[in-house]
Amino acid sequence: MDTFQAYLIEGSPASTTARFAELTDRDLDPGDVTLRVSYASINFKDALAATGKGRIIRRFPCVGGIDAVGTVETSDDPRFAPGDDVIAHSHGFGVSQHGGYAQRARVPAAWVTRVPDGLSPLQAITIGVAGYTAALAIDLCELNGLAPQRGKVLVNGATGGVASIAIDLLSQRGFEVVAATRKLVEADYLRSLGAAEVIDPASLGAGDKPLETVRWQGAVDSLGGEPLSLLTRTVQKDGVIASIGNAAGLSLTTSVMPFILRGVRLIGVNSDNDPELRSRIWQRLASDLKPLHLDAIGNVQPFGELPSLIDAVAGGRIRGRTIIALPG
Repeated sequence: MDTFQAYLIEGSPASTTARFAELTDRDLDPGDVTLRVSYASINFKDALAATGKGRIIRRFPCVGGIDAVGTVETSDDPRFAPGDDVIAHSHGFGVSQHGGYAQRARVPAAWVTRVPDGLSPLQAITIGVAGYTAALAIDLCELNGLAPQRGKVLVNGATGGVASIAIDLLSQRGFEVVAATRKLVEADYLRSLGAAEVIDPASLGAGDKPLETVRWQGAVDSLGGEPLSLLTRTVQKDGVIASIGNAAGLSLTTSVMPFILRGVRLIGVNSDNDPELRSRIWQRLASDLKPLHLDAIGNVQPFGELPSLIDAVAGGRIRGRTIIALPG
């Protein structure tokens, strides 16, 4: 029986290891669509999963990789046919079911979206689940009143994959984007994506008032914790914050005053969406929300470099999106 290469996460939540392995089709999980994987990416969640720094994996062993682009080989769902270029992400992909760090994958059809016209497979994975999340956040914020003429939008954790694409998308839609990062050495990179201003988050202070001086009409927050708490107190009346991550902590300590007196809207962004919403957001990513700077944001590397790149992502030493090209 033919084998294929994979990067397998083994052990338990208390003791996790990861290694290259050879699998066969009998090792694939049940699903409607089988694809030959061309590209996957390394998200912060992937790095936490593979290093054991976060209790991400829900079953062992599990092939890592929470997004992947590939070509359909077989499909039991009439929406997909052999030869279609598709992207798989979210739900249990790479967490409770084998993910994208393998030459082959089999997944439920609800986790799969056809790569829309206007995007190549490489562009689609450079966007990936990170860019999808950024686009979904902007879509939700615009539905809740975010508009270019209303003021500045803060994007924190700015050199990360989600934030990099959020800056690109917001700036091209006419927003004045302020990028907050401790990596000020990357200021030129962030300005090249469209940031009007780059600041050190330390300059934002902390404050202990229920309401602080207004600074933003809205924000895309990938940090959570105290940075998100401060945002709720510094967003203007009827402002909107998209919460997409927890790199700075799981807890949120604030008061109801921003929500009652300023009408601040805090929106949670979850990418485990139904196929109709996924298709609509991906269509936007190929049209009015198509990123303009994917070549600058994405960095393609060979499969064999995956372990060292995972360590770099876990240590915050990589900007933008790191793409893995699968063999063959």
